Amino acid sequence: MTTVTPRLALGTVQFGLAYGVSNTQGRPDEAEVAAILTLARGQGVDTLDTAPAYGESEAVLGRVGTAMFRVISKVPKLPADLPDVRGFILAGVRESLARLGLLRLQGLLLHDPEDLTSARGPVIRDAVLEAQALGLVEKVGLSIYAPDRLEAFTKLLTPQIVQAPFNILDQRLVASGWADRLQAMGAEVHVRSAFLQGLLLFPPSARPAKFASYGAVWQAWDRWLAATGLSPLEACLRFVAMHRQVDRIVVGVNSAAELAAIAAVADAPLTSLPDWPNDVEPRLIDPSTWSSL
Repeated sequence: MTTVTPRLALGTVQFGLAYGVSNTQGRPDEAEVAAILTLARGQGVDTLDTAPAYGESEAVLGRVGTAMFRVISKVPKLPADLPDVRGFILAGVRESLARLGLLRLQGLLLHDPEDLTSARGPVIRDAVLEAQALGLVEKVGLSIYAPDRLEAFTKLLTPQIVQAPFNILDQRLVASGWADRLQAMGAEVHVRSAFLQGLLLFPPSARPAKFASYGAVWQAWDRWLAATGLSPLEACLRFVAMHRQVDRIVVGVNSAAELAAIAAVADAPLTSLPDWPNDVEPRLIDPSTWSSL
């Protein structure tokens, strides 16, 4: 039986920030980052996902070494009063490359695609395409929070990579038809949040109190896990991996041991799914709203 490892990509926000609702360890030190990258390459993982917004992530990766990986980064958030959008984007790409110690990025994603729909959208699009034409990046694309805006975004920029949240609770990318549409367009589909920032991995006794109001969701999840005998890690990864529209599954870890556990999960489709409530509140599947819970 194979594993999901060849389709894994390593998310690196943890290398630059203390990130994730389940993260109690803070940032790994550079020795641990080196161990994670060594294990990743040994397991066949070939892609790293980073961004200037991820604190020291790009710099850490540059010091540890990225030569054996495809590296995807993102356009920094654009200040509202920016006088030279084109110059800012091209300089940002070059600064990312310098921090990473690379000559070219495999991918450059817009971290906030809503910028495309603004008055400066054409300049943003042209600057990203110019970075590609200059050979600074191989592919351009979008990092989105939900698929509902892809119709508008893809009319303004034809993406070659789209990164989106997707997990056993948040199935919008596939249910909307966009996973199939992106595949038909020839875009790579990279999914993140397979564990919903670690929330789906908590045992009931350790689940953060602020999520207690979603009792019907947790009852369905815990009951289904007990019935299947699967661990939350296995269930989450096997769900995402069984969707063949997905090219890369972006996972973040704080240690080589965590990556080893993920890499060992068998690539076998699930034979059933949890009986989720019909009215899962959108705030639960959108970590950007959790601070208001």
